Amino acid sequence: MNSSRSWLVFFLGSFAYLSAVLQRTSMGIAGVAASERFGGSAAVLSSLAVVQLIVYAAMQIPVGVLIDRYGPRVLMITGTALMVVGQIALAFAPSIAVAVIGRILVGAGDAMMFISVIRLISSWFSGRIVPQLSQWMGNIGQLGQVLSAIPLAWVLSQWGWTPAFLSAASVAVVALIAVIVAVRDRPADSPDHARASSWNAAIAQLRHSFKRPGTQLGFWSHYVTQSSGTVFSLLWGFPFMVFGLGYEPHLAAAMLTILVGAGLVFGPILGLLSARHPLRRSNIVLGIVTAIGIAWAVVLLWPGTPPIWLIALLLVVLGAGGPGSLIGFDFARTFNPQRSLGAANGVVNVGGFTASFVTMYLIGLLLDLLNGWRVAHGEESNLYALDSFRIAFAVQYLVIGVGVVFLLRARRRTRKGLSRDEGIEVAPIWVALSRRWRRRKA
Repeated sequence: MNSSRSWLVFFLGSFAYLSAVLQRTSMGIAGVAASERFGGSAAVLSSLAVVQLIVYAAMQIPVGVLIDRYGPRVLMITGTALMVVGQIALAFAPSIAVAVIGRILVGAGDAMMFISVIRLISSWFSGRIVPQLSQWMGNIGQLGQVLSAIPLAWVLSQWGWTPAFLSAASVAVVALIAVIVAVRDRPADSPDHARASSWNAAIAQLRHSFKRPGTQLGFWSHYVTQSSGTVFSLLWGFPFMVFGLGYEPHLAAAMLTILVGAGLVFGPILGLLSARHPLRRSNIVLGIVTAIGIAWAVVLLWPGTPPIWLIALLLVVLGAGGPGSLIGFDFARTFNPQRSLGAANGVVNVGGFTASFVTMYLIGLLLDLLNGWRVAHGEESNLYALDSFRIAFAVQYLVIGVGVVFLLRARRRTRKGLSRDEGIEVAPIWVALSRRWRRRKA
């Protein structure tokens, strides 16, 4: 364990995830180009991102079961190949229908990547370094968003739609070759205990994982922390900054990289805090959600156009949500045996993307409704008016608020209902301090 081969697998797996993030976020900088190429309302255009996330979320649990049955390497090869095909289809798409099919393939391939790499880390490493490596893997992967926000956006502006998406597909081809050549499921000398022996066994492991309050706590932790930043970076942030705030497209694309930079800073810190203070992980999640809610409130209630420093501050806070969501996978790792970790990670990963595609669609729907109301009252049509964005973005409080309620419920059940042999006990802070004091006294 933790050998040079382990680190090679870690970095190649992280590069494969970086490629997946690039494919996933490529539509985030192409919203304006998509409206010019395909036309349609805000709700129709949002379907390009929403259908991708629906497929992604819907496949998480099946993919988790498949990982437990066949191992992560097979899933990574299949997923990367699907993304190559999907991006090529999108590059040459003559209509919105073909573009949607391309994004479905990208979503299906992307769905297989993250939890596969999480499983690789758990198989090739052990100890306190695991949650820290999970954060580093997430940070390396988010560099794919930088590639989409800067070089891919430049290719799109200079050479157009088809060359841009073909260049994105080429990165996935490199990742596919790297995984085939060098990635293996686990060290050669490790026992083969991680795979389910049959489909019935894999489904049984899924049921047990789903019932564990710790897995549910991971689901809702991922739900509340990941969704707001994903909605902003994948679809609505770019139109908001270009049309609502009046930024130049290159400035808006560059602003999106703040999300990634913030993740690179917060990721190692959160990984270290999670490793050293496992009893306080849910408090960290709730702190991140509170900060996101406050930042959005200031932006949405700001009189007139919010200043650029405030938008940058919002992006910094949203950037903490990405690494914050990885705490959900640490809950899954803690409260599930290794043999069912794929299914548990799949359950957790559904959370944030479910919240994301629901929020994306509701924002698009509200923008259409508000523009229709404006036209019906004799005003000029303006689909992306700043005031409309203020109202539409406020729907996040409803979606995430529901998640916070269920997170608190899952945390209470985890603290009260788990026996010690299913994982660490997540005790209230006063209990943890009391135990520490008694140990020191003894």
